Amino acid sequence: MMRLTIATPEALIADHADVVSVRAEDASGAFGILPGHADFLTALAISVLSWRHADGRTGYCAVHGGVLRVRGGVAVATRLALPGKDLRALEATVARQRHEALDLERTERSHAEQMRIETIRRVLGVLRPERALRAGDLG
Repeated sequence: MMRLTIATPEALIADHADVVSVRAEDASGAFGILPGHADFLTALAISVLSWRHADGRTGYCAVHGGVLRVRGGVAVATRLALPGKDLRALEATVARQRHEALDLERTERSHAEQMRIETIRRVLGVLRPERALRAGDLG
């Protein structure tokens, strides 16, 4: 058996000493951890962490990224964690969070590009005022 702890900056979400397996997901995909696993450190994806207790019970926790460390036991540190008993509901939450994260990333990338174009336009306007570009000339 091994100890599993899941913590956020605000709270200890889970602390179980009777865990016999853990399933998690990082950028390379899903993986499993059993007692005796080699020391390991990875950055978690937005995903559902699952584990099995020695008596067969299963636990689930949706995590918004974070770090997982294996060192005798399994410790997870994450900004956001949502424990639950219904795997389907947690998976739906994770899918929604992934979608929202991608939308935010696209929006931020678009704003950064707009700022870059505006900066170039203004620099060109200062360097060559006779040839100042209009806003639509670069985009």
